[in-house]
This record gives sequence, structure tokens and C-alpha cells, in this order.
Amino acid sequence: MSAHSQQGRRGSGQNGSVHTSFPLATGSQLGYAQEPVDAFLARARGAYEGAASEGTPLTAEEIRQTAFPVKRAGYSTRYVDAALDRLEEVFFERERRAKVRAAGEDAWWDETRALLSEVRGRIQRPRGRRFRRRGIFATGYRRSQVDAFLDRVSEMFERRELEMPPAEVRDVVFHSQWRGYDEDQVDALLDGVVEIILSTR
Repeated sequence: MSAHSQQGRRGSGQNGSVHTSFPLATGSQLGYAQEPVDAFLARARGAYEGAASEGTPLTAEEIRQTAFPVKRAGYSTRYVDAALDRLEEVFFERERRAKVRAAGEDAWWDETRALLSEVRGRIQRPRGRRFRRRGIFATGYRRSQVDAFLDRVSEMFERRELEMPPAEVRDVVFHSQWRGYDEDQVDALLDGVVEIILSTR
């Protein structure tokens, strides 16, 4: 899922340690299916500990975009989401340090400023026209909700105080509407906001 839709998405403890068990959802609540969560966390543990693995290495972006199927009596989504948020931040910081070692601090900040300029350029567009709209027979994110949230982000940038927690951006939920904003465009923009917040900590 996207963190911004209403389907299930995303454990780690501090310093990259990974939980393999979470409280279960109760009553009529849906939780994340345990096997996919446990398998992903086992992969994350191996990546964090530097174990050799086939395929591409695990990245902070992949952690942010990870989605899990939901079911009754699955892992409580709140606990898994919070743990993966921490895990993403651990991986992001490792990636930042690696880039700084490879290209230098100035190159890192040049890249961050370029991303900030791109994000601000999109946010400064008129309300209702910040993203492509879905077709006449398709639903997208409710435009008024997306615009209201991005107004808050814009105010934060203007104050130059990036105090919004990354989890608040990752976990924001938008309802759907006919001819709403294109979900992929909105999600990509919010991913950029998360990266800016993490980059400037």
C-alpha cells in the first residue's frame, strides 16, 4: 500500500534491532499477516548486519513503501508501522553517511536542496491543481484533503522548522473521490517530504 491510502502497509527496535513478534489485532480489527511481516524483518536483519544476500540491497525507500496483506488476528498495524518507521530512519542514516563518505558533505546538501526546491515548486501550485487528476471514471485522493495537508507542509518549510514527525507524513490518510488527485504523484511528493525531514535532522 501507499502509506497514504487505507490499506495495510508496513519492526525494528532502536539501533536496527528487529522485533519478530508484535501484539495481535483484536476483535473485528484487521492486522498484518504474520508470515510476510516476519519474512521482511528477517531480510531487514540480514541487511542491517551485513549478511550477503542475493538481489538488490534493502533501502530506506523500500522499507517506506513496503506493503503487507491484512487479515483478522494479524499483527497490530500500529506496532508494526511504528517499528518500520524507526527501521527506515536507521537505514536512511546509514545511506546518508555512505553518500557523504563517497561524495562529500557539500554534494549531500546540494542534493537535499534540489529535492526541497522540487517539492516546494509542486506545493506552491494553486490549490486543486497541484497534481494530475484521475480520469472521469476513476477515483483518486480527495483534493481538498491533500491540499490542506500540503498547506501545513508549506507553512513548515516557510518557518524553516521541520518539526513535523516523518511518521505523520508517512501515515496520513486521504479519502477517495471521483477525479481526485493521482495517487502515485501524491505519494511520490510525500516521499520527498519525508526524505527532506530525515535529511535535515
